Formats: sequence, C-alpha cells, structure tokens
Amino acid sequence: MAAVAAVVSIGQPARTTHVARVVLVLGALVVLGWLMVLPLLAIFAEALQHGLAFYLHAIREPDTLGAVRLTLTVAAIAVPLNMVFGLAAAWSMAYFEFRGKAWLGALIDLPFSISPVVCGMMLILVYGKNGWLGSWLEAHGLQVIFALPGLVLATVLVTLPYVARELIPLMQAQGSDQEEAALTLGASGWQIFFRVTLPRVRWALLQGVLLCNARAMGEFGAVYVVSGHLRGITNTLPLQVDQLSQENFSAAFAVASLLALLTVFTLAIKRLVKWRHGGEWNAND
Repeated sequence: MAAVAAVVSIGQPARTTHVARVVLVLGALVVLGWLMVLPLLAIFAEALQHGLAFYLHAIREPDTLGAVRLTLTVAAIAVPLNMVFGLAAAWSMAYFEFRGKAWLGALIDLPFSISPVVCGMMLILVYGKNGWLGSWLEAHGLQVIFALPGLVLATVLVTLPYVARELIPLMQAQGSDQEEAALTLGASGWQIFFRVTLPRVRWALLQGVLLCNARAMGEFGAVYVVSGHLRGITNTLPLQVDQLSQENFSAAFAVASLLALLTVFTLAIKRLVKWRHGGEWNAND
C-alpha cells in the first residue's frame, strides 16, 4: 500500500497524496470489517443470544470437551512435526544446491494448491482399508483412517508449507556467511544450528509456528474426510460445529465461538511477542 501511495504521489500535490492514502486505508478497513470483523462479531452475538448459562452449558457438553481435547492433541502433534520439517526444508533450500531443488520447492507449496478434501482422499487411498497400505496396516492391527493418526496426517499435510515458507525466503536472504565462518572456527553442525542459525530465524520460526497452529486447529476439509465423524471420538471442533449446526443452531455458534477464541488467542500471542520485541522482529522480516 505504501508503494501504491508513493506511485500516486509522483508529480501530484501533497494534498492529493494524503487523500489517496486516506481512501486506500479506509477502503482496506471497510473490506476487512465487512468480510472478517462483522462475521466474527455475529458469531459471538448469536452464541450469547440465549444467555451466558446456555453458552456455558453448550461448551461443557462431553462431546464438545472431547472435541476440544482432540483438536489440541492433533495440533500439539502436527505443529512440532511441521516445525522440524520447515527447519530442515529451509536449511536445505537456502544453503545447498542439489538436483531436484526446484521440485522440492514446488512440493512444499503443493498443499496450498490442492483442496483439503482432495488431501483427505489421497490419505484414504494410501492408508484406508482398501488403500495401498491398508491390508498391511490391518494385518498388524494398526488403524490410521478414522483414528487419531489419520487426523494428524491430514493436519500435517494441509499445514505443511506454513513454517517452511516463513523460513526459506529469510534464510536465503541472510545467506550462509555466518555459518561458514563458524564452520571454519571449528564449530560442529549442531553448534552452528543452535548458536548461529536458530537465533537469526527465531522470529520467522515463531510466526510460522503460530500460523501453522491456527490453521491446524481450524482445519475442516481434510479432517472431515478421514475422521469418520465419530462424535466424541474423532470429531475435532470444526466437525463438532458442523454436526451441531444440523441439530442445535445456537449450540453450534457457541462451539464456533470457542474455536474462534482459540484462533484469536494464537494470533494475539503473535501480536504480543511482536510488540514486546518489535525491533528484533522487524530486523528478521
């Protein structure tokens, strides 16, 4: 937006530039308010329509509490896995040249392009009862689809790019001069990682982890396909909202507000950290 304002300002009076900036900012605020803020407020208004007692009763239902636990469990497994993958992928893409590097970059971005429902179907074709590995898994008493492992795999798949795509551009821009200097001074690979690389990318890593976590808790499409919709067993919060919307509309909004609060809380942590460490954060952007 600053670039647009700069272009508008070329050859124009300062007043025109100010008006253009105000119009652009107001336009952005109107769009965000119409598409995000207003619907979010509507969710909480509908959730509290029947009073606080009804709201608390709706979110204390055993099935809803089970969905909360399952959502947090899936996120607690999927996010660290993607953090490790993102660090490894960024290290490889930024510091090494190898055959197939362009393909690796394309594969990392693939979950952004594929529908989450298709991602779920892909997992069923591989790990389902009649899938490529289904017979072997069944023979060894292992269940992936319609169980926690399937939910984790689906969530990992759709959130795969978030950490990697925060780290790769930053690490490529920073270069490897400091890592090479540490290597010449006798530092080991782990010492270089923990004492040189990680401090330089920690804020980008935190941002990627927070975005990945918010996406993991709100995932619906892929999880819907692989869950089996077993209430109290494989229902995450988004699936619980979907089922309640067909039975108790007000309860569905109450549970939806809980999911919104979890996501907003995650993003609020990001804003708090950025406010407390703004200088360091911006230096790593």
